[in-house]
Amino acid sequence: MDPNAIFDALRKKIIHLELAPESVLNLSELAKDFNVSRTPIKEVLIALQAEEWIMRQGSHFIITPLSLERIREITEIRMILEVRANIWAMQRITGPELEGLKKIKEKIGTFTENSSNQSIVDFDFEIHHFVFKAAKNTHLAKILERLLGHYLRFWLSIPRQIDHDLFFMEALELIEAIHKKDEAMINECTTRHIQNSVAQIMGTR
Repeated sequence: MDPNAIFDALRKKIIHLELAPESVLNLSELAKDFNVSRTPIKEVLIALQAEEWIMRQGSHFIITPLSLERIREITEIRMILEVRANIWAMQRITGPELEGLKKIKEKIGTFTENSSNQSIVDFDFEIHHFVFKAAKNTHLAKILERLLGHYLRFWLSIPRQIDHDLFFMEALELIEAIHKKDEAMINECTTRHIQNSVAQIMGTR
């Protein structure tokens, strides 16, 4: 199996909490699961460590713990980079991409109180991926998507049902702001979205 595919599969399991925070990874079991030798597994684990999905603890690799300090640091970075990416998306978006935003808006309207937290969070990632791609800066998109992936672990750790209307409110505002070419509105709704995300994760909203 291709190491990149193994990396993506393990990262997805980490984000979806299928591999629990602080759980120990067993190289032999992973090699058996992916039908490869231990060598490519070690290479993948080193790559995952570089992106802080996992960390070393003695002689073992463990899934990175969820901590308030981590969410605080990620939030500070997102406050700067995500606003800029969304503004660039507004400036650089193409006609077909604007049509894509309309489809995203329609899909948001299909979520109900019975929608699972994972389906809500996964679609939120799709929205961000779409907008970051529209910004036409692949390096910035990769950084932001990695940060967002870490954020989503916190969302999925919430024991309560996510309010989909509240969750997607700023996304709908962002779509409107991009269509209007309203930079001030993008700045405001992006900042509020990140602040509200933290508040909901912490249970203060």
